[in-house]
Amino acid sequence: MPHVHVHAPHELTEPHGHGEEKAGVPPRGERLLELYAILLLSLTTLATAWSGYQAARWSGEQSQSFARASTMRIKAQAQSTLAGQLRIDDLVMFNSWLDAREAGEHELAAIYRRRFRPEFVPAFEAWTAQRPFTTRSAVPGPLYMPEYRLAETARAAELDARADELYQEGTAAKTNDDHYILSTLFFAAVLFFAGISLRLDWRPLRYVVLGMGSVLLLAGVGYVATLPFV
Repeated sequence: MPHVHVHAPHELTEPHGHGEEKAGVPPRGERLLELYAILLLSLTTLATAWSGYQAARWSGEQSQSFARASTMRIKAQAQSTLAGQLRIDDLVMFNSWLDAREAGEHELAAIYRRRFRPEFVPAFEAWTAQRPFTTRSAVPGPLYMPEYRLAETARAAELDARADELYQEGTAAKTNDDHYILSTLFFAAVLFFAGISLRLDWRPLRYVVLGMGSVLLLAGVGYVATLPFV
């Protein structure tokens, strides 16, 4: 009976993994490194998109706050101008009453007295209660009395205060916008390290590059977590 030689298939005699390398399939460790790099790229892309979105939102908040502050300034200026005009009217009417009184024209003085604005009357009465024509220490006129208050002046002050608040809000929004833009620098560095790691053949260097990218990603996410969002 002829002797038959039985040979095991070549694939069964190769060490485990060697066939994978010959077939062009990278070892398991290489695949894990590539998977980690891809995961790093994906997470960083999401973080970058979030920072960009927040930066755009804060930029819009800044523009709106500054626009509202400008509107409030204009309204405050209008109220202040109106208050100045009313003050001049009160002064002219008071001087006319004073001239008529000094001239002995009591009927004309009474006409001017009836034409005083309601807001001016309390200050006028408080002034006359000092006996200003006989008391040297009396206040020079009703416009200098504490009772003389213009609603328009108070309104202008309120609008100015609100404009200041809106301006501060716009400034804070600008600061937050800058901070979110700064965070994208962290993420850009991570994208660089993760991308270049896929080109490196020396495994220790890949570990170092991916480690640096991971640290920067954690630092960037930690920084963003401290920022307010809209």
